Amino acid sequence: MAEIKGEGIKELIPQRDPMIMIDTFYGATDSEADTGLTVSDKNLFCSGNCLTEPGLIEHIAQSASAYAGYKAKVKNEPVPVGYIAEVKKFRIHFLPRTGDELQTHIRIISEALGVSLLTAETKVNREVAARCQMKIYIKPS
Repeated sequence: MAEIKGEGIKELIPQRDPMIMIDTFYGATDSEADTGLTVSDKNLFCSGNCLTEPGLIEHIAQSASAYAGYKAKVKNEPVPVGYIAEVKKFRIHFLPRTGDELQTHIRIISEALGVSLLTAETKVNREVAARCQMKIYIKPS
């Protein structure tokens, strides 16, 4: 699969500008996906030239959303809407700065009754910026 960028991202996630927090979908397997974001000073979640903690959480959640959207698209189904149900073990090693390129890897641990449990790791230049576990509730269509 070729990576998806720009307007193509809008086919994977329900969010719209100015709330889009991923700009690249690199690909997915049955249980993993990779996404990216170049941090811009125009980003709603930037403060003092840094992406804030809520911005990192939203980026990870949208990475999971893009994964769910990609899976739906492959099955020719509508893109689902998801909600953050829980964030655990959230660790920030540093806040990314404007101009940094985030590379996020998510891994689905389990899926049951519309809830996905995943782990996520966000890196900048191969250095871990943040890690967490997250539960995402996918609204039935």
